[in-house]
Amino acid sequence: MPGPYDTGLSRTEANFTALSPLSFLPKTAAIYPHRIALIHGEHASTWAQTYVRCRRLASALHRRGIGARQTVAVMAPNVPAVYEAHFGVPMIGAVLNTLNIRLDAEAIAFQLAHGEARVLFTDGEFAPVIARALALLEHKPLVIDIDDPLFPAGARIGALTYEEFLEEGDPDFAWSLPADEFDPIALNYTSGTTGNPKGVVTHHRGAFLNALSEILSCSMPAHSVYLWTLPMFHCNGWCFPWSMAANAGTNICLRRVEPAAIFAAIRTHGVSHMCGAPIVYNMMINAPPALREGLNARVNCFVAGAAPPAATIEGVERLGFQITHVYGLTETYGPAAFCPRQPEWQTLQLEERARLNARQGVAGPLQEAMEVLDPATMLAVPADGQTIGEVMFRGNITMNGYLKNPDATQAAFAGGWFHTGDLAVVEPDGYVRIKDRSKDVIISGGENISSIEVEDVLHRHPAVSLAAVVACPDEKWGEVPCAFIELKADAEADEAGIRAFCRARMAAYKVPKRVVFGPIPKTGTGKVQKFMLRQEVRK
Repeated sequence: MPGPYDTGLSRTEANFTALSPLSFLPKTAAIYPHRIALIHGEHASTWAQTYVRCRRLASALHRRGIGARQTVAVMAPNVPAVYEAHFGVPMIGAVLNTLNIRLDAEAIAFQLAHGEARVLFTDGEFAPVIARALALLEHKPLVIDIDDPLFPAGARIGALTYEEFLEEGDPDFAWSLPADEFDPIALNYTSGTTGNPKGVVTHHRGAFLNALSEILSCSMPAHSVYLWTLPMFHCNGWCFPWSMAANAGTNICLRRVEPAAIFAAIRTHGVSHMCGAPIVYNMMINAPPALREGLNARVNCFVAGAAPPAATIEGVERLGFQITHVYGLTETYGPAAFCPRQPEWQTLQLEERARLNARQGVAGPLQEAMEVLDPATMLAVPADGQTIGEVMFRGNITMNGYLKNPDATQAAFAGGWFHTGDLAVVEPDGYVRIKDRSKDVIISGGENISSIEVEDVLHRHPAVSLAAVVACPDEKWGEVPCAFIELKADAEADEAGIRAFCRARMAAYKVPKRVVFGPIPKTGTGKVQKFMLRQEVRK
């Protein structure tokens, strides 16, 4: 029997539209056609021009036979073509695969083959590695060269250039939103450790919601000016390509993430927002003071990619910027949690404020939940700051699954939650603090040592630029901490001094028993490759 709220009308096109971040672009182009959308060097394009170029890209791909659920790959730094691909590729239902520009030929070849890329757009700077990758492929994609006036020496290996390809497209191309908002929008590969990376498939609904969630959690006002210090190839730039279209803001492209370029862009364009891994902010903190002269903008900074040391947050605040810690994984479209600042924190000393800001915090406004659960019982741990569980997510901002890997997908979603593999506690105020990755906990003589805790102390040493701590085999204790350290330019330190510094600030059993100085291996997004360090200490 019909109830009082039965209207007699089911879901129709009049009351339902599939959620997709593609919908932001035509609205902004119509409302703010003359506002600047993209700046790259001396070149600037408006939102109306950007929309036309995205439609041309979609049309040209369509004319080349590319369609729904087919992969289009991009190998390029933060240049306008990558931004345009975030709209033009999914406009025809195709799936965007942004490749990490720091990968070697073998890794690129694996991803192109695994994702079955039909088209590959590649910047001239990376022509040599792409040429080697293509030589490893049985089925090669159509290769199109991206010419960048800021890198005129790039080689050409494609059938035509990006601009020539756009000329094939119709500026009035009639594209459409996906019929199903759960359709794939992007394919991103995890960083990988000892085996092949997993292909993370994300959907239009999640991208739409996280794009808006970023605006809300970052308190972005309309027409923000966003500096691309975060790679667009990393989790689709945490969904900020789509956020900026919704925001009708201005994207400042940055081909290379260098302190001089960052500070120059902030001064020139009045940057209001930027994102990055801790390594980006450490570069800024340690840059020569002359580079920071003349800064009037108060930049809102967002940091993720690894648990940021409190010392990094302190350093950014001393620059006069405001920094917020966000947290997530490739499987959650980048940040799906953030650490909102409470008003009363402003009365605290900087060191304590930084400690609170360094936590992973709470679920983002449009993610359903982030909990710390006992993986054996799937029950929530108490908010005592002591009981360790695994961080898990549930909600719309979570991937479809892993491409061609149903077993890994089922394992990741066991018990109705997405398992991150991060170990954490819930503090009394309800904020989550990660203690370590499950594989990074050091068990020494039966005691658990958080590598993050030791790293946080090391980053307070005035000579330390970057520190990473892993377990080193030990005959007596089983495992002991080993610290790998990169020193600041012109700084000096020795093992005895480092160990004495730590001993004064932590329990003796947590002090690194071995200290190694030198470059620390990192992924293309600045994450420390701890698996390589673990291999090193076991040699």
